[in-house]
Amino acid sequence: MTVRYRQPMSSELTIELAPSSSPRSAEDRARLLADPGFGQVFTDHMVSISYAADRGWYDAQLTAYAPITLEPATSVLHYGQAIFEGLKAYHQAGGGVALFRPEMNAARFQRSARRLAMAELPTELFLDSVRALVRADRDWVPTRPGESLYLRPLQFAVDPFLGVRPALAYRYLLFGSPAGNYFPGGVRPVSVWLSTEYVRAAPGGTGEAKCAGNYAASLVAQAQAADQGCDQVVWLDAIEHRFVEEMGGMNLYFVMADGRLLTPALTGTLLPGVTRDSILTLGRDLGMDTVEGRISTDEWQRGCEDGTIAEVFACGTAAVVTPVGQVKHAGGGFTVADGAPGAVTMKLRDALLGIQQGTAPDPHGWMVPVD
Repeated sequence: MTVRYRQPMSSELTIELAPSSSPRSAEDRARLLADPGFGQVFTDHMVSISYAADRGWYDAQLTAYAPITLEPATSVLHYGQAIFEGLKAYHQAGGGVALFRPEMNAARFQRSARRLAMAELPTELFLDSVRALVRADRDWVPTRPGESLYLRPLQFAVDPFLGVRPALAYRYLLFGSPAGNYFPGGVRPVSVWLSTEYVRAAPGGTGEAKCAGNYAASLVAQAQAADQGCDQVVWLDAIEHRFVEEMGGMNLYFVMADGRLLTPALTGTLLPGVTRDSILTLGRDLGMDTVEGRISTDEWQRGCEDGTIAEVFACGTAAVVTPVGQVKHAGGGFTVADGAPGAVTMKLRDALLGIQQGTAPDPHGWMVPVD
């Protein structure tokens, strides 16, 4: 069957503000912000917007962060129509708060919805929801360098219906979580496991979408990596199991000794990361020859052994830029250079964080102030 969704402009819908009547005290907030970790502490509010095929988007509200109620027959619990995003709000060195490239997250959220046959949230409504939440929970934005307010938009099917078809009703939620370092050890090289038994995505699949099912399917390989003493899993292509694609939920970069900056090309099986795109731009700003191509696991190992690969790092919204130091696989393992964070890796990380935190110029206009 073909489902036709109404897509009203966001100007037709205003987010109703119903702030929490019992937000946490300044003392409680300060205690939680002292060591927030990642994804463990949540702010006082959330945004909720409903969708029905015969109404479009409606009932947009900012309310207290609270549990939600679902019927056992809710279709997302059975057929997995669920997508999400991740973006950040940063305290600025000169005061105020700014978002990093939120329009890219809005566009990717729409692409993910399209791939899963879901209704698409209009860009301005996505951005309005983010601004509303950050304004309400502004005091939750950490002020220490390297920290931020992580924002999690998500959308899922809410039809109480067991037939297999695209849902006719959806719910959008947005909430915030103050974030310290994604990896508890801070900026240190991580170890990775090359997964040849499992694949993240295949051509024609949902690799380009940020959907919940992709992450559920990845957990067994992540557990396998942990069993091998590694921090993360590296995904390989689904056909030959030898071309590098992603690391966990992050994109990978290879710093070549000849000055090139190589990242796996977007073939339809990789997530087009916002940080990935930003690093390509920053690399060119630094005079590097940026390349989107292919690299095999044999080329990776050989390049580290003969010195043609100088550094490797992963990048993503949560972890920003994280060096890779050790690589393990079923046949053994190898070290990237001397196993320490590389100069180019740290230069790119510092350049990106400088823009995000307002301590460096923003020549590309990536930061969006929240009034």
